[in-house]
Amino acid sequence: MNILKKPVVSEKATSLNELANCASFIVDSRANKIQIKKAVENSYNVTVLKVRTMIYGPSRKTKYTKTGIQKSKSVSLKKAIVKLAEDDSIDFYSNV
Repeated sequence: MNILKKPVVSEKATSLNELANCASFIVDSRANKIQIKKAVENSYNVTVLKVRTMIYGPSRKTKYTKTGIQKSKSVSLKKAIVKLAEDDSIDFYSNV
């Protein structure tokens, strides 16, 4: 199971990274906090102090078409915010 799917690169996540030394990731929805902590430490060679997770539910949409009402939904996501030790940092922009 690949736990870390992709890092979150947004304005809010970047400011959180600069001010509070936290990194945000989209993770597998079945992963728990201990697995996320081990995956980040192994992938980026940093020390993780705290892991916070949140689950975004799917957004449901309704389309009115000629053939009738079409209902759809997006996938649900799990997001993890990882607090790093003071001397560690993760730079997502180094490969750009």
